[in-house]
Amino acid sequence: MSDQISFETNDFASNPEPRCPCVLLLDVSGSMSGRPLDELNAGLTTFRDELSADALALKRVEVGIVTFGPVTVASPFTSASTFYPPTLQSQGDTPMGAAITQALNMVEDRKRDYRSNGISYYRPWVFLITDGAPTDSWQAAAAAVREGEASKKFAFFAVGVTGADMNVLRQISAREPLSLEGLKFRELFRWLSSSLRSVSRSTPGTEVPLEAPKGWASV
Repeated sequence: MSDQISFETNDFASNPEPRCPCVLLLDVSGSMSGRPLDELNAGLTTFRDELSADALALKRVEVGIVTFGPVTVASPFTSASTFYPPTLQSQGDTPMGAAITQALNMVEDRKRDYRSNGISYYRPWVFLITDGAPTDSWQAAAAAVREGEASKKFAFFAVGVTGADMNVLRQISAREPLSLEGLKFRELFRWLSSSLRSVSRSTPGTEVPLEAPKGWASV
């Protein structure tokens, strides 16, 4: 842990740019095994490649990954310049409530890191992708999402792959969830990268109009 803290502090000292943090909250339950997970892994590689094409995004965007289930921090927050996505393996059930809580806690911890190091930051993004329904209690997590959105602590986006319980996602997310057409993860991550790059070029605290991906009713 001390090594991680030292690295983060040194990174802030050498790179005082404002940060744009994004947590990817990824369902890797058993139902994602096979082609869905293969496509998700390919999408993460596309995401990294797209971010790498933007010099400013490399300095400003930070990516963290939480997978479920079980709930695991697969990648703590790291700058886009040093982000290499892990190869995800399917396992377990769908503890979505606990995973959302973990992601929101990560966001709050990271914001404290920024403040203690004098780093300005954009509103964090939490990006959920799932193909199922929660197998744990999720109502408290949903309330935390809606409270956080209302107070502009973060922006929460939900994506339902074929088989996802869209009704539950609508109760969790303040935005209309996106129902992903087929397994177009690479297109989805291109949109996410493009959007983060647009945000990273703006001034922290300003709202950036986003071009909605096909099928997304509201961003």
